[in-house]
Amino acid sequence: MSVLALQLAGPLQSWGATSRFARRTTENAPTKSGVIGLLAAALGIERGDDTALAELAALRFGVRIDQPGARLRDYQSAQHFDTEESMPLSERFYLADAVFVAALEGPAPLVERLHTAVRAPVHLPYLGRRSCPPSRPLDLPDDLTLHQDGDLETVLARLPWRAAPWHQQRHRDRARIDLTVLAEIRPGSDPAASAQGDVLRDQPLSFDARHRRHGLRTVRTTTVTVPNPHARPRPAAAPVPAHDPTTHLESA
Repeated sequence: MSVLALQLAGPLQSWGATSRFARRTTENAPTKSGVIGLLAAALGIERGDDTALAELAALRFGVRIDQPGARLRDYQSAQHFDTEESMPLSERFYLADAVFVAALEGPAPLVERLHTAVRAPVHLPYLGRRSCPPSRPLDLPDDLTLHQDGDLETVLARLPWRAAPWHQQRHRDRARIDLTVLAEIRPGSDPAASAQGDVLRDQPLSFDARHRRHGLRTVRTTTVTVPNPHARPRPAAAPVPAHDPTTHLESA
């Protein structure tokens, strides 16, 4: 199996799993359906092509939270172009200044094809919504995007911390940082391991606007520790000299 690693960073991101009608929420990390949709757009796959989507959906997905970001709420109004009738006020949520590393594990030929598509996408990528463009390239520097050997957990554990420099400097007193990883449990794994995971409805089955459908998948939350390149250990405190407040009384 090969692994494709992507960095997802932007001023705004929004990864909805239960968004409905006028209230559009976001999860705390990218959803599988959102990242698979990004890759399908990069390949130029049409929304109604469920066969091509099934090949991508079979990939195993995981994400590492390198910079959680801040939750932002926005109210939006709209007006019908033809009738000029006011549309319902909508409430939309975003993650501001967040950075994630997403990884997909699967057959080498498919992963290599996705790697090529990410570098020259048919349709421009966006981070959950069209109003959320990425601020960095999706592929990682130093040839860290495509991993021919290894599994998803190993890749997410050894990749360098991708948080913004200002965020890393905020934690400069810590030489190593703990990061949360949400990894999809392998199909057919031990039932006990599945029982310890969380169930999410973000497994894409169809992106067709006429019958958009999502299934359930199980995700396990773990933690990995990575070095902080901006670490500046605090100098040891100078020893405090001993002081006896009664010394002047003895000399009197």
